[in-house]
Amino acid sequence: MNNPGFLLIIVAFAFLYFVILRPQKKRQLAARQMLSELVVGVEVVTAGGIYGRVTELHDDSVVVEIAPQVSVRVARRAIASILPTAEAEEELATEEPPAAENDG
Repeated sequence: MNNPGFLLIIVAFAFLYFVILRPQKKRQLAARQMLSELVVGVEVVTAGGIYGRVTELHDDSVVVEIAPQVSVRVARRAIASILPTAEAEEELATEEPPAAENDG
């Protein structure tokens, strides 16, 4: 037990946990939460880069309207992100950016 090689292995596993496994679990949790917040009418981007509006929700799939009268069914896990709504974009635009401090 007093072998420095054993301690090195423990440190290596701790490093892998904090650098690789923990951030990956956080990303998975964020993706799961984003998919649970899907509702009809939101604009999304699929993993393939297709932009559209959700028109139907099913257990494992989502119907996305990508053009008028054109809808595609994609797997729920293929939704890469939910686009911000126009109200959210306006809210961000109306906020004043912080004043830059000039020390010179």
